[in-house]
Amino acid sequence: MIRLGISGYGNLGRGVEAAVMHNPDFQLKVILTRRDPASIKPLTKGVKVDKTENAKAYKDEIDVLILCGGSATDLPVQTPAYAADFNVVDSFDTHANIPAHFDAVDKAAKESGKLALISCGWDPGMFSIARVYGDSVLPGGATYTFWGKGVSQGHSDAIRRVKGVVDARQYTVPVQAALDAVRSGSNPDLSTRQKHTRECYVVVEEGADKARIEKEIKEMPNYFADYDTTVNFISQEELDSKHKGIPHGGFVIRSGKTGANDEYDNVVEYSLKLDSNPAFTSSVLVAYARAVAKMSKEGRTGCVTVLDVPPAYLSAKSGAELRKSML
Repeated sequence: MIRLGISGYGNLGRGVEAAVMHNPDFQLKVILTRRDPASIKPLTKGVKVDKTENAKAYKDEIDVLILCGGSATDLPVQTPAYAADFNVVDSFDTHANIPAHFDAVDKAAKESGKLALISCGWDPGMFSIARVYGDSVLPGGATYTFWGKGVSQGHSDAIRRVKGVVDARQYTVPVQAALDAVRSGSNPDLSTRQKHTRECYVVVEEGADKARIEKEIKEMPNYFADYDTTVNFISQEELDSKHKGIPHGGFVIRSGKTGANDEYDNVVEYSLKLDSNPAFTSSVLVAYARAVAKMSKEGRTGCVTVLDVPPAYLSAKSGAELRKSML
């Protein structure tokens, strides 16, 4: 039985708790929160809920602690700090900052003799593995990653910060013509604008200047300026009824040549279609928490990523069962 802790009880933390219910080799011991513990109503009967500042009290009761904070400000601080006392798993997803995050967590975990796995989820995570498999098997080729159709929580938040906006959802949508070109194996050279579009559904204050709001959204650097963006103004009722969920997904496609004279074309594709981004990410986190528990028992310390974990370590099945049913 793997004794698990959760730090943070937002969408991701609640998803981890739900995922544990499908994995009988786990026991949820504690939920750590920055909110008032009395305000948390867990699904798991009898589980402890405590303040995050009391985490050290549970270091002998937890085999793996899953960190469910945000990548912008929480995890860069929390993961190295928690790695001083716990084996940890996080979902740090700011791709450009992963090397620096790895170094900080690796230092902390090696000093404490703990094991930390960072950047776990579907991208980075499952998509990362697909990219490595494709690149390794087809070294002479090109890799393409498409995201969506799905809700971008960061982009939605950016729209909500525009003056006059009450609420918003933003969808990232792959361009079908670009997908078709990649799947053909022609290795097209695609710009950012050619690969994805942005669809925005926006609720504004009564009397707000819609023309100004649309212009601000479409010209927003780092978010929308490099994309073909559509802004749809709708009511709060329509947003709540038609755009309440957090779906996402996407594709990793590797195309390349094989044969002595590159005479054979090959396309490898991995895809995801998710009703709930945080619920799926949570399930990935729990599977990798199992791997961390196994690797820690073997004496592994420091920081690792999904690329360092043998696939068999994710499964609750034995090696013999996997060879019989999966190989």
